[in-house]
Amino acid sequence: MIQEFRKTQPRSHEITSVNLIEPGFFNLDNGIPVYTIDAGTEDLIKLDLIFNAGSFFQSQPLLASLSNKCLQEGTTSYSAKAIAKTVDFYGAHLRHATDKDDARLTLYCLGRYFDKLLPLLSEVALQPVFPKEEVNTIIEKSRQEFVVNMEKVKYVARMHFNGLIFGENHPYATPVGEKHFDILNPYFLADFHKKHYAHMPFKIIVSGKLPGDIEDKINHYFGRHVVSNEYFEVAVPEPVKSDISEHLILKENTLQSAIRIGKILFNKHNPDYLKMKVVNTVLGGYFGSRLMTNIREDKGYTYGIGSMLTSMIHAGYFGIASEVGTDVREKAVIEIFSEIKKLRTDLVPDEELKLVKNYLLGSFLRSADGPFALSELVKSATDFGFGLDYYNGFLETVKSITAKEIRDLAVKYLDPATMTTLVVGK
Repeated sequence: MIQEFRKTQPRSHEITSVNLIEPGFFNLDNGIPVYTIDAGTEDLIKLDLIFNAGSFFQSQPLLASLSNKCLQEGTTSYSAKAIAKTVDFYGAHLRHATDKDDARLTLYCLGRYFDKLLPLLSEVALQPVFPKEEVNTIIEKSRQEFVVNMEKVKYVARMHFNGLIFGENHPYATPVGEKHFDILNPYFLADFHKKHYAHMPFKIIVSGKLPGDIEDKINHYFGRHVVSNEYFEVAVPEPVKSDISEHLILKENTLQSAIRIGKILFNKHNPDYLKMKVVNTVLGGYFGSRLMTNIREDKGYTYGIGSMLTSMIHAGYFGIASEVGTDVREKAVIEIFSEIKKLRTDLVPDEELKLVKNYLLGSFLRSADGPFALSELVKSATDFGFGLDYYNGFLETVKSITAKEIRDLAVKYLDPATMTTLVVGK
């Protein structure tokens, strides 16, 4: 028997604004900022420790990612086995992640076991010992993964593209070679941790169904250690883009070619950033985009293609990425630039623009669904010094942008003559 509620289509309505839960905020005794999102009905907590320890700060390739990866290999009180056993016993999960600007250690756990896991999390983050045997095992395993990945054209393209648009010596580039694994050792990783984790300022975001004494709990384990006033500044050099606009990296015995096309642009501080998010979505930012419709659905050159607008603390860039059959790579590149040209010359039809706007509004609602998702929005905003009102500004931009503005922005920022093209394949 069909349930009655399934017979009636839910009402639809225009999204005018989103009332996001404003995060709580306090400083620990040592000045560490903490953002709290007390929401949700399940007994779950997510705690993010976010350090200024991304690849931007490393003096040689791999330092940032492997330092973060080895945090769980042993501390002053816990062996790697004890850490894994404790996390598993309480049904929790510890996740590490390293990006260009920051490194993150995240704990997911049941609220009832939060107290049990905080001391372990504190030691893993702030008192790792980088034991020689375990670290060398991680380094060797990472080397093997690297060798395997280097056979994949998309991996090679992703690794080299930033070097072409920023310059190989820029902190946002730093291509990796197998030789870089040879010079790594536990001492280098421990030294990186000392400079960028142990006594450096960081940020905490805790979300979920939080206990009433959350401030005391976090302060007990993260507010007592000394935070240095010394900060390891990294100079931000001017990008040195390659003088050559088209690049080919030969990779024999491959059935596909990886394509990367793009340019340095700007980050979220630029007043045109939010509007360019809409421009990017029209071109290649969702499954119904022009690039997908043309190159996947119409031409059948690829399973997937997309464009992106990436915002980092000190820079940003626009990029297009796809893997296509080697025999059609030149045709695919021609079609990509053809779609860019159309965006720069023709107005987006009303129906298409309406579809893109609805997609962006609905997608944003999904990204704010639940306390853990909201914590990601808080991180993205606070990284750039914004509050959550930034997102209502985004919604307003989506609703108000016109087809003419999209065309004008494409003319201003998406000139093919300013872009770099990289193809990896045979």
